[in-house]
Amino acid sequence: MGSGKPGRSLELAAFHNQVLSTVITIVSGLPRSGTSLMMQMLSAGGMALLTDHERKPDIDNPRGYCEWEPIKKLAEEPRRIDEAEGKAVKVITQLLMSLPPGRDYKVIFMERPLAEVLASQDEMLKRRGTAVAVDPAELAAAFRDHMKEVVAWLERRAEIPVCRVGYRKLLADPKTWAAKVRDFLGLGLDAEAMAGQVDPSLYRNRRL
Repeated sequence: MGSGKPGRSLELAAFHNQVLSTVITIVSGLPRSGTSLMMQMLSAGGMALLTDHERKPDIDNPRGYCEWEPIKKLAEEPRRIDEAEGKAVKVITQLLMSLPPGRDYKVIFMERPLAEVLASQDEMLKRRGTAVAVDPAELAAAFRDHMKEVVAWLERRAEIPVCRVGYRKLLADPKTWAAKVRDFLGLGLDAEAMAGQVDPSLYRNRRL
């Protein structure tokens, strides 16, 4: 008869499964769609992240971006994705289609109303003094076309499980969505700790 606590045994089992896993968890979505929040949730839940902390927290993302600089070269160096085995890594939608075949992926895809995404990006660029004069209608059309291309690619890659998470829904009901993500990954993550990362006060650029 074992004398250990059941909770502790579950934690060790989840850790053991994660260490042995070759699954690469991809967190993707348009910039400013909640990808950083999801990475923070996964970390709080007990999952290892592939991040180098090169991009520091700032007013636009006070809890950090959880990015990995080498992922920007995914198209030129696709084998670098192997470093994410058993971990979660953020991959923006522009690079998602550069994921090489032959790996076990699971994708958490963050979705946010396009009007909010564009407003958030615009505010961030203005604060950095890098805003460029672009016709909002043309920019929105370009993003919509891009998203159609990404969704079509995911549908063609039927072997890749996808969990689509609405940013608004996540903020409205973090416990339910944390549990859904935990169950999707099958790693026994701490859903309560994941939900605790959601801070509605950081939901800026809200649109009806």
